[in-house]
Amino acid sequence: MKALKYLSILILPVIVYISFTTSGWLTILPIITFFGFVPLLELFFNPDKDNFDKDQEETEKANKLYTYILYATLPIQLYFLGWFLAMFQTIELTTLEYIGRISAMGLMCGVIGINVGHELGHRNNRFDEFLGEILLLTSLNTHFLPYHNAGHHFNVATPNDAATARKNEILYIFWIRSHFQSYYQAWEAENKRLTNSDRSRLHHQNRMLIYTICNILLVVGIFFFFGRTSLLAFLAASIFGILLLETVNYIEHYGLLRKKNEHGRYERVKRTHSWNSDHVIGKLMLFNLSRHSDHHYNGSKHYQLLKSLPESPQMPTGYPGMMLVALFPPLWFKLMNKKLQDL
Repeated sequence: MKALKYLSILILPVIVYISFTTSGWLTILPIITFFGFVPLLELFFNPDKDNFDKDQEETEKANKLYTYILYATLPIQLYFLGWFLAMFQTIELTTLEYIGRISAMGLMCGVIGINVGHELGHRNNRFDEFLGEILLLTSLNTHFLPYHNAGHHFNVATPNDAATARKNEILYIFWIRSHFQSYYQAWEAENKRLTNSDRSRLHHQNRMLIYTICNILLVVGIFFFFGRTSLLAFLAASIFGILLLETVNYIEHYGLLRKKNEHGRYERVKRTHSWNSDHVIGKLMLFNLSRHSDHHYNGSKHYQLLKSLPESPQMPTGYPGMMLVALFPPLWFKLMNKKLQDL
């Protein structure tokens, strides 16, 4: 029964359904909910720091329902994406309605497409990883997997990591640096992997080569079957989802750096090298992503098993609230630089 609480993710498709089927201001209900109601509600709930004991952990680790919930998000994501693409062929929308529906699909791309794709991409079996690739493809962000697993988890909290925000780095600059640098590093990681196994960089097992072809085919297919307006809307929604990802990257590691030892090597990744949040609503709807410190300590640990530990630096509120604060750099620096000093 513990797994059923993660069905709270279904709130997202419900409010996106409202956005897609109504007009006027209701089309922006998903944005109002996730960046208005959720941050406000989290102020009234104490963070949940409870962890499974050893016996519970073994039981919940074997519970396949947690994984089936992840699987269920794939047909939901594909259905809403198809609906989203088709709607622009049949109805005329106002500017507000375009913004509302594109941002609604963008939330689906970020919360389900990228976040669930990230979780499945960490699994040690090809089927789960393949489902993760499909979800990431719906946001044109397939390069995330090779970079994230081979680059980010290895270089996190160092200047070598594209997705670690430097102290006093403005979010809007970070968006550009992180996205394009991570794309470049994804190619580097794949090229290195193939070179080390004496295969050509153009080998069919170069994931970045295959991902690039898939991205091109998807974009061309959308244009051919749905037209230019749908394609532009899809690109806008994908960009929105990617910006959500990069904003999450920004808040997860802002200003945290690993120390170097006497040999000039960085210390092992610890639970002190990611910001943690145990705020209940964001934690459930993002499949425990906000317990990010433990995730980086053990990247293969399934989301339901992630722990809250006292040594992990804590965010003042949940992810949606922190993402809003990050949009205002002076406020962000005032809040988070002080917390960095107190670590």
